[in-house]
Parts: sequence; C-alpha cells; structure tokens
Amino acid sequence: MLRPSMPASRTVWRVLATGLLVACVLKQPVAAAETVSFTSGSKTLHGLLYKPTGRGPFPTVLYNHGSAPGLLNNQAFDLIAPHFTAHGWAIEDEIEAAHKRGGLPLAVETMVRLLSTEQLQDQMAALTWLKQQPFVKPSQIAAMGNSFGGIETVLGVAHGSYCAGVDASGAAESWDTAPELQNLMLDAVRHAKAPILFFQAENDHTLEPSRTLHAAMEATHKPADIRIYAPYGNTPQDGHSFAYRGADIWFDDVFHFITAHCTS
Repeated sequence: MLRPSMPASRTVWRVLATGLLVACVLKQPVAAAETVSFTSGSKTLHGLLYKPTGRGPFPTVLYNHGSAPGLLNNQAFDLIAPHFTAHGWAIEDEIEAAHKRGGLPLAVETMVRLLSTEQLQDQMAALTWLKQQPFVKPSQIAAMGNSFGGIETVLGVAHGSYCAGVDASGAAESWDTAPELQNLMLDAVRHAKAPILFFQAENDHTLEPSRTLHAAMEATHKPADIRIYAPYGNTPQDGHSFAYRGADIWFDDVFHFITAHCTS
C-alpha cells in the first residue's frame, strides 16, 4: 500500500500521492512496510509499500485512499493491507475552501477538477512506478479505492492499464448533490478498460453510485459486478466506513474478483 507515512501539514498533503500500494495478493509472510517515492510531474510523491517476503514478481493492487482527514487513512490502510499481503492525500481542505468562497457549485466544480486532473495524474504516476518494479507483474495490477478513492479507481480504470478495479463506496457522500461528478463517472465506466466491482454497505449514504455505474457498464457490455452488504453499524457514516473497517466481511469477494480477472 502507498500511504502518507507521517502527520503532515496542508502543504505537504498537496504533494502526496492519491494511492497506496497493496503488493502481492498471495498467502505469504508479510515484510515490514517500506517507504517509497516516485514523481508525478514536478512533485515527489511518498507512500508505504506492503508486500510479502520473496522476490516475486507478484500480482499487485494500487489502492486509492479516501478523503478522511489526518491519519484515519493510515488506520484504514493498516486494516486492509494485511488481508491482501497475507492471503495521500486528503482534498477536503480545498473543497471546503471553495465552498466558503462560492457555495456548493464551486465546491463540486473543485472536487471534479481535482479528482479528474492532478489526482488522476498522481494515480497514473503510481501505476507507472509500479510497472517498473521487478517484484510486480505489470499485466496483473488492479486498482481499488474507498470513498474519493473509489471515484479515483473508476477514473483510473478508464485511463490506465489495470486488470480489474474495485470501487468501494465511491461518491456515496457526493452523488446526490454533484451531477457533474455523476457525468464524469458515467463517462469513465463507459470507457472502462477492465472489469469493475462496486460494493457498499446497505446503510451507506446512498447506493445510487454503485447501482447506476454498474447498470451503465452492463448497458455497454462491459464486465462488472456489484455487492450490497448488510448494514454496517447504525448510521450512514458507519455504513460508509464499511469500505475499510469491514474488510473481514468483504475481502473474500474482492479477492476472488481480482484473482479471477488478473491471475487466470
């Protein structure tokens, strides 16, 4: 996984990658996380790499993290990474600043711009870096992400050479108030270069992103799957946190989807 490796100021957050890397989707002993760096344009991006012991090459998952502030994403990565190895950047500040300046329309415009430009560029830089690593099988790299990271995953599958994508609760907090985002994601799934699995807990903020995007892929004869799990916790935010806190529940489905499309 590639993730921020220490607390950071807003300035530092702006140069961190959107993604984390979960290397080696195998049941093997896990080596300690390794700090890695790569470039995206003029920026140097940093993160943590989780992989099994051994030389590989291994199937790999590039994980795009969500928008949780502070170190919450680190906690999410630590919950998710061991499942893969054993078997970033938060943009909220800019969006909130835009909301204060111009209300919801400017906030949505800012979110769509960031996710579809510099954040996507950072994801593609991470993918390029991965393909150059001797422990990675370049043809067996999948993308996954939760919340904003789920949005990034959908965009990445339309632009990058992934073998599969997994969108966990992507856009669930933004879908109903952001038609521009809906259009961006619908265009992306219609141009998807790999299968995508969409999943959410039933009590997430809304299930429309997964249902609508899955239906759009089916309508254009793109391979896709969807899983709606039982409610997780008691509130919509609890349901949204299922994407990382509920890994014990969803992991087998995700693992089988990735291996079916990436290692067969």
